[in-house]
Amino acid sequence: MDKKIGFLSFGNWNPGRGSQVRTGRDALVQSVELAVAAEELGLDGAYYRVHHFARQLAAPFPLLAAVAARTSRIEIGTGVIDMRYENPLYMAEEAAISDLLSDGRLQLGISRGSPETALRGAESFGYSFAGDAEGGDLARAHTEVFRAALAGAGVADANPAMTGGVSGKLAIQPQAPGLGDRIWWGAGTRDTGVWTARQGMNLMSSTLLSEDTGIPFDELQAEQIERYRAAWAEAGWEREPRVSVSRSVMPVVTDEDRMYFGDRSGEDQVGLLGGVRSRFGKTYAGPPDQLAEELSKDAAVREADTLLLTVPNMLGVDYNTRLLETVVREVAPAIGWTPKH
Repeated sequence: MDKKIGFLSFGNWNPGRGSQVRTGRDALVQSVELAVAAEELGLDGAYYRVHHFARQLAAPFPLLAAVAARTSRIEIGTGVIDMRYENPLYMAEEAAISDLLSDGRLQLGISRGSPETALRGAESFGYSFAGDAEGGDLARAHTEVFRAALAGAGVADANPAMTGGVSGKLAIQPQAPGLGDRIWWGAGTRDTGVWTARQGMNLMSSTLLSEDTGIPFDELQAEQIERYRAAWAEAGWEREPRVSVSRSVMPVVTDEDRMYFGDRSGEDQVGLLGGVRSRFGKTYAGPPDQLAEELSKDAAVREADTLLLTVPNMLGVDYNTRLLETVVREVAPAIGWTPKH
């Protein structure tokens, strides 16, 4: 398996003391700069979290296009876009344009989304949850239309007066060949992982699962991946699927690192998320050789083909570049990864 490693930035900004990302512009500019640095280090991807009504990255396609313009090799993606908020046809146009500008490097993580600062925020964007309290049905309906549009389905009646008498259904333009195979669903449970496989989407699994069986997080996530791959094979899809997991990996090399993250990895956490008992993966923090050993034993990291490293983006580009460089040089080889240049 060709192991890939990318970073995942939440794109937070805050004008408070100690923040190196004080404005929305800072967050956007530094997101591009970190992608450039990551490509130079040999990483495989630059991924961005999407949130609304918060000091975080939103409306990701202008950012993805800007990253595409400044890089030439790395994958560019999201983790994840909340489909409750999206106009699926407009999103299909934006996604296709961004993919063409990046020469086919777009990897789009989508899902129902995580808890937001706004109550039923998608309703402010013009979408109704109806009887669906969390908006899962809305997200799936938008996803179905979005994916059909990417596949070239006709979605609007032609106007014969403008098409030389030709009638029928029109597809969105432009089309981006292959992009439909690069859509990932952010699955928070084992059952959702099975659903993702049946839909023919890649699996994106985060640092939490909204269920708990009492076993360690990495083993529960590895079980999710196993069930996903079994369901994929049963569905008979021809291509090989991709699977990503996210981890917080903080090498402690300097006193500054120790001040921010301590020098010992934590433990899994169990708590309620939206009223559901959930298991949260631990933060890996410590000397690089310790992290290399711990990650090499992580069951889900071993099973996934892609590892996304969540970065503390508010510490700035220089700090995060040093963090990623340490991971590249001293941690990543332990999980079978080699830099790409």
